[in-house]
Order: sequence, then structure tokens, then C-alpha cells
Amino acid sequence: MNKERSQKLTPKNPRGRRKPLLVVISAPSGGGKTTICKKLIERHPDEMKISVSATTRRPRPGEVNGVDYFFISEPEFFERVRRGEFLEYERVHGNYYGTLRSTVEKLLAEGYTVLFDVDVNGALAIKKRFPEAVLIFIKPPSIEALKERLRARQTDDPEEIEKRLRRLPEEYAKSKEFDYIVVNNKLEDTLRQIESIIARHAEER
Repeated sequence: MNKERSQKLTPKNPRGRRKPLLVVISAPSGGGKTTICKKLIERHPDEMKISVSATTRRPRPGEVNGVDYFFISEPEFFERVRRGEFLEYERVHGNYYGTLRSTVEKLLAEGYTVLFDVDVNGALAIKKRFPEAVLIFIKPPSIEALKERLRARQTDDPEEIEKRLRRLPEEYAKSKEFDYIVVNNKLEDTLRQIESIIARHAEER
């Protein structure tokens, strides 16, 4: 990416870092939100970091503990809930996911724009706690395209895919409460749209 454009993405704060934002990216399962977050961080490593969530689900092939998620047991998850360690948590497709308060506070203190890769309910919960958070819903170009993406990643059996697709009406309905809806047809176009959104909000701060 053009270096000059990268430098102008967000203005610097008095400590030399960019003014931090909270950017929440949600999508239906298979919609591409995790890939989008990873690509944004690759393109802007000095400005953005992802808030690594905790989950009770098992790691998928290639996933790394502490990088993709903090993989923990259900008893440990609820012990952390009891201690008030989560900003939000949600049960999704039979597993629990939660945003750790300590992770977010650390990244904000360091001046990073924080990206959240969460489901729609988690996004709306973050918005309640942080009204300034920017919510972006990633919408697949079609239901058929989404089905193909779910099949292509080869992590779910047909029954699991159908279960995920049954959640679409709820996700699409709640996406209306988001600040932006971006159709993820071509990844590069999607990334540019999100970068433009982040730059716009950063300039307003």
C-alpha cells in the first residue's frame, strides 16, 4: 500500500501515536470479518491492533492461542465472567465468546485503534458501553456466495452450515443498528471502504 496514504490514515495524538478509535467489525459466519481484520492490521501495524477475544470453542486448524483467540474451558470462562473481566460476552453457535476488558484498556492506553472481530450482539453490547465505537457490518454479496465461503473453508459439516445460515435473518435485522454496512464482494474494495470510514472518524476526533 502507498506509504503516504498509510501515514495519513489517522491523525497523531500529542504522544506521537494516532488518536485511538474503537472499530467493531461484524458479519455472518463466513462473511470474512476475521480476514478483513487481519488484513487491516497487516496494512497498518503501527496504528491498529485487534482485541483478541476469549472463547470456549475448540481451535480450528492453523489457529493459535493468544493470537486468534484465547481458547479456554467453559468453567474458566464463567469464572472470568464472575470476576467482571469481560466487556461483553455471548453464546454463539453453542460456544461462548467474550471481549476481555484488560486487552482493550491496554491497547487504548498505548494509543492504538482497536479492532473487534465479534458477532452482532457483541457489537451492540460494545456500542452501549462505548457510544463512540464505530460499528461496521460486513454483508456477503449473496446467500449463495456465503454458502460457498462456508463450504470452502472446510471447518463445518453441512448441518453446522445450515445452523449458521438460520441465524442470518437475526443478523441482518440487527445490522440496521450499525453505523455502516459494507458489501464484501472484492476484498480489496472492502478494505478501502473500511479504511475510508476509519480515516473519516479519526479526522473528526
